[in-house]
Amino acid sequence: MRRILGLGAMLAAAIMLFLAAPADAQTPSVPGAKVFFVNIKDGDTVKSPFKVEFGLTGMKIAKAGDETPGTGHHHLLIDTKLSPEELTQPIANDDTHKHYGGGQTEATITLPPGKHTLQLVLGDWSHVPHQPPVMSQVITVNVQ
Repeated sequence: MRRILGLGAMLAAAIMLFLAAPADAQTPSVPGAKVFFVNIKDGDTVKSPFKVEFGLTGMKIAKAGDETPGTGHHHLLIDTKLSPEELTQPIANDDTHKHYGGGQTEATITLPPGKHTLQLVLGDWSHVPHQPPVMSQVITVNVQ
């Protein structure tokens, strides 16, 4: 009976330690790491669909699910920004938050005519932005 209580106490202690861990613990980025657009720049006029090439320095690309330190994968934000709270959570996966968890370094994007903003954000193995976040400047493209 004493042994069972001892295991129960150890299990309870392990659960308490798990629950006490900071909920906002994020994967650290490498100091000086940068993401950027390779083939387009702020103010460019493009014809839809168009190719977007993603650049990264200071870190390496890895597929979603790969927890290797110093790695991440690209996310493309279209006509949206991440709030401070969203920078601590997995990035949404929808029409304005595109995931490239397969390790892709380019994509073909289709957008309606008009002005659109684009931003790259590097996500960790679980799609959460690193700490500090590795994000490109927001650029505007004019789609014909």
